[in-house]
Amino acid sequence: MKRVYVNEEWCLGCHLCEYNCAFANSGLSDMAFALKDKKIFPRIHVEGDDKITFAVSCRHCTDPLCVKSCIAGAISKKDGVVRIDRTKCVGCLTCVLVCPYGALAPGENGTMQKCELCLENACGAPACVTGCPNKAIVYEERGDGE
Repeated sequence: MKRVYVNEEWCLGCHLCEYNCAFANSGLSDMAFALKDKKIFPRIHVEGDDKITFAVSCRHCTDPLCVKSCIAGAISKKDGVVRIDRTKCVGCLTCVLVCPYGALAPGENGTMQKCELCLENACGAPACVTGCPNKAIVYEERGDGE
């Protein structure tokens, strides 16, 4: 299965992946209208310090702890992709606590959100990948299992 991978040695820490993600998931067709003067809620997050930066997103684990721990049954895995049904999410943050990668975060309305590979956005490839100016984020299949 194809997944998002980050090459931290190439990450500039520019946060463009976050903006492209937030725009792709906004449902709007104009980036300036969608994001200008608004708090963004990307499904990928840039972490790090002045020496190294890297983007954190869902790894779509083989045996995801978030799915097992969701008290509302809002998180499921289908065709290798871990997804959240935001209509079921109660915002308890249990998934945030159990995710070993820090990939989940509350969205604008308090329900959880995470990378779902832009499958609902008709982007073709995840927006963070296409918007990364340094090609630090890639969408590819690797044989590593996690």
